[in-house]
Amino acid sequence: MVRHIVMFKLKEFTSPAEKLEKMQAIKSGLESLIDVIDVLRLIRVDFNCNPDEAWDLILTTELDSLEDVKTYAIHPDHVAVAKELIGPYKADRACVDYEY
Repeated sequence: MVRHIVMFKLKEFTSPAEKLEKMQAIKSGLESLIDVIDVLRLIRVDFNCNPDEAWDLILTTELDSLEDVKTYAIHPDHVAVAKELIGPYKADRACVDYEY
């Protein structure tokens, strides 16, 4: 099994409510992929609760192999979520994949 973890820092928003709304949309969009991308074993998005840290969101996915990570990454539904819901608001991204 491979755990694929991505952290996102979002751009500045005009209000905390606007930021939370965008974060909820990203969470819903990503988590809905469990129903359409068959290589996903788990997908979960959580929000950082520590204001002293830089990252806003963490995406955790579990897949059977690195090849499945690649399949997930190029899947049209994942690409659409990344382009439409994450891309316009993303300031930075960090990723790690590890076997367990």
